[in-house]
Amino acid sequence: MAKITILGAGAMGSGICTPLINAGWEVRLWGTWLDDHLLDACEAGKPHPRTNVPLAKGVKLYRSADLNKALDGSDVVVMSVASGGVPKVTEMALEGISKVKALWLTSKGFCPDENGKIQLLPEAIRTIAKLKGVTIPPIVAIAGPVKANECAEGKPTATIFGCKDLDVSRKYAREARTEVYCIEATDDETGVEICAPMKNVYAIALGIADGLEEGTGFPHHNLKAATFNQAVKEMSLLGQALGAKPETAYGLAGVGDLEVTGLSGRNKVYGVRIGRGETAKDALAEMERLEQTVEGVPAAGLATTFVEQSAPQIKDQLPLLRAVHEILAGSSLSVVKILSEAVLPKMP
Repeated sequence: MAKITILGAGAMGSGICTPLINAGWEVRLWGTWLDDHLLDACEAGKPHPRTNVPLAKGVKLYRSADLNKALDGSDVVVMSVASGGVPKVTEMALEGISKVKALWLTSKGFCPDENGKIQLLPEAIRTIAKLKGVTIPPIVAIAGPVKANECAEGKPTATIFGCKDLDVSRKYAREARTEVYCIEATDDETGVEICAPMKNVYAIALGIADGLEEGTGFPHHNLKAATFNQAVKEMSLLGQALGAKPETAYGLAGVGDLEVTGLSGRNKVYGVRIGRGETAKDALAEMERLEQTVEGVPAAGLATTFVEQSAPQIKDQLPLLRAVHEILAGSSLSVVKILSEAVLPKMP
């Protein structure tokens, strides 16, 4: 039986345990120093606090102090912590990661290096390993329209595994597949990793459109549709500028993930709060009080810098990214005006 160690006992880390158990893996779930209360609930037989679904039977739990035990003898490691924690957890687990056959990555975000250079997470992990003189295995970027609670519940789910080596992504797409957890394989790691954090940024904008209905009593479906269209276009443009396949943004990693994130999830809920009249700052404070991480907020700023550093030639072609960044910065202009100017067609 192949062994897999998941680093991070949050919603996605716990959610992916279900298909892996059902696919025949021995699953180990390691919680960070921030996850003790989550593991407490699981050990007590209660539903996981982030998914409201009991942890899959047979999963072995490890506390933060037991990282080496959790990694010992594993065939695959899954990085599933919040993006801000990826560098630290990578350094902590680097020796164990170097011994496995593949590193899967469900974390989504951008990562600045010590010089302020913004990197995609796989590149950030490779940089950390290189600086430490450690060789790491192939990285498999995992994304797509996967709500953690539905995954944990065993509901029909489509996801995408992206690795620079297509044979590797195909291998694990086959080995992790179940009747209801179905996986597309691609060699477009860059495209998958661009869409993963960017759809969180754009889901905030979709949430704002929904919040406008709550705040005004009248729907803004036309504005939301235009926003969705512009979001997909920008994900594809940014991906292409960095060598990704244009179609990746129009598949599971882009359109699919944006659809599910725009329907529900913390980034969407945050956007709704803004759309119905809360300030970006107050809305974020309330989400943090509720222990609801809104990864689209830091991603918006990092993405803006990332574009300036790595794809400045398309900066003016990403008006929706600029609009979200402006709204989150506390612009005095109405959100309707800012979004409309970003997503409605210009005079031909």
